Amino acid sequence: MSLNEQAIRSASANHPRPHNTTFAYGTAGFRANADTLDSTMFRVGILAALRSKKLAGQTIGIMVTASHNPEQDNGVKLVDPHGEMLHSSWEQYATLLANAVSDDSLVATVRQVIQATGVDLAVKAKVVFGHDTRPSCRSLVRAVVDGLAALDTDQVNAGLVTTPQLHYLVRCLNTEGTPEAYGEPTVDGYYRKLATAYSTLATGRHLLPALTVDCANGVGAPKLKEFLKVVGNDLLPIIAVRDSTTQAGHLNFDCGADYVKTQQRAPRNVELVPWQRYASFDGDADRIVFYYADADGVFHLLDGDKIAGLVAGFIMDLVKDAGLDDSVKVGVVQTAYANGASTKYLTEGVPVTCVPTGVKHLHHAAESYDVGVYFEANGHGTVLFSPLTLSTISAHSPSSPSASAALSNLRALVDLINQTVGDAISDMLLVETILLHRQWSPAQWDRAYSDYPNRLVKVLVADRTQFVTSDAERRLDKPEGVQAAIDDAVAKVDGGRSFVRPSGTEDCVRVYAEAATRDTADELANTVARIVHDKFGKGPQPASFF
Repeated sequence: MSLNEQAIRSASANHPRPHNTTFAYGTAGFRANADTLDSTMFRVGILAALRSKKLAGQTIGIMVTASHNPEQDNGVKLVDPHGEMLHSSWEQYATLLANAVSDDSLVATVRQVIQATGVDLAVKAKVVFGHDTRPSCRSLVRAVVDGLAALDTDQVNAGLVTTPQLHYLVRCLNTEGTPEAYGEPTVDGYYRKLATAYSTLATGRHLLPALTVDCANGVGAPKLKEFLKVVGNDLLPIIAVRDSTTQAGHLNFDCGADYVKTQQRAPRNVELVPWQRYASFDGDADRIVFYYADADGVFHLLDGDKIAGLVAGFIMDLVKDAGLDDSVKVGVVQTAYANGASTKYLTEGVPVTCVPTGVKHLHHAAESYDVGVYFEANGHGTVLFSPLTLSTISAHSPSSPSASAALSNLRALVDLINQTVGDAISDMLLVETILLHRQWSPAQWDRAYSDYPNRLVKVLVADRTQFVTSDAERRLDKPEGVQAAIDDAVAKVDGGRSFVRPSGTEDCVRVYAEAATRDTADELANTVARIVHDKFGKGPQPASFF
């Protein structure tokens, strides 16, 4: 079967590439101002079809979202057959297609990808696509559809979904009718799977007070409400706030997981009642952080590091109580952003691996454990169970009633966790399950260890590609001399640690600093930020970077 070049050319003419703009497929796929993305969306449709053909017609996913970015931005990322991120070897082809300068150049690049990867054009491509609540999604999805149609692709329009729901659908569609079947390939099937598992884990337990959830005025709001209708508010009392998806400019504005994590404060106009539990999703509901206020009104953050510690400890207890501790080993994967106190706490009881920032790195490292727990400090994460571990859990015969109960809970936990990707709804249920079983308040959870005071800031730079890191992004190799200056600044601070890494989604670098006190952590963050800005910054230097 030959390539229909004319179909690509004629469709591409309706989606001209903007001049003087270069696109790069990074950690989060493509992400930019929505007004610049029409041609890229069209070309992503073509790429997804080629990827499906390369993988013998397995279903590929396309998610149109910019996650925690401002509402005027949008983006797109591809999902591989088991719900994982697009294989890194294909990221270069995404970038090549997006930057083809003309319709003829695009056709030539498509041919280049086909030749380089051995795509069989005779294979029928299958793609499922979805989008978040951004106003720009409607027109950008049409561009995706045009790209898919140019290669005569079988399409499934999932419509309005969270990013994790799209990942779930991809895995379900590709495993349906096999021994590895992951679930019913519908959003309703996703709700029923989670609700059934949570009901098993929560029934008969003493309910905790209601959890207030900030939905970031994003897609998590309607999807959380749909789920609550399935699971029942009597079993899972939730109060949804920041749930407006129709008012312009509200998405992620002064709310959401990224705002709460970086600002280390509650969403704007959300008054915290002392000792009550709160959580924040991000714009596409793949991240979650928790928090509370103490009796003095002081804000306390329970981020991805705290979630990882809570989850790893609970799973280890279940594995031991079920009598599986000799055959199932639990490990944790972190990035350099993990608070030093969390790493110290975890390494006393479980193996810990540090990897570069980015879901693909965490996910891959977690696969090396029987049970791999990974959470970025920003609240994105999940738990992976190896195929052998799943078989072991399924076949195990408990030796006592208490072991039987632990095994039942472990099996339900496997279904509760979305193993394809970080999932705010699934992770919320996971944390609620553990707090329910422990009968812990947020303060009791928080007392497991005390975070070192830390600060994360961003510095606008002229060229982020100048910054090259090593040692899981904890050291800066280029530009030369910068790491030595950072080391000098860190050495002057009690308990100091700081690193600089280029952003994967914005034209900036991110500076992380932690120290023994809040004031010294803030001072270190500003000092390192100034080191970067003095030589490489863009625009006037602010008095403070946060």
